[in-house]
Amino acid sequence: MDTDAPDLGSLIADWLDWKAAGEALGVSASKVRQLIRDHQLAAAVPVAGGGQRVPAELLMGGEIVKGVPGVLTVLHDGGYDDREALAWLFTADDSIPGRPIDALRENRGTEVKRRAQAMAF
Repeated sequence: MDTDAPDLGSLIADWLDWKAAGEALGVSASKVRQLIRDHQLAAAVPVAGGGQRVPAELLMGGEIVKGVPGVLTVLHDGGYDDREALAWLFTADDSIPGRPIDALRENRGTEVKRRAQAMAF
């Protein structure tokens, strides 16, 4: 395991396997895989030896949190992988303020998108 890799297990408390994420969104596990591949969602292996999981906080009210797909696309276009994007979304940032994922969940996405664009380029 990469020693520089973010410890997502300590940043993100609640994870869903693809089946549970699909149930939360009302879609199949294969659709969740497609959403991940298309950068609408992000997934990572939170614990060594485990399977890929989706952070539960990326979902709210049966949908992907507004702004998450756009932020993920910007970060991926800037060279971030899913682990790095998730670490950024779930790490407090004084300029937002708070964690970017919380700002997105509270419909305060403008500054999150601005910060993601600045970081990605």
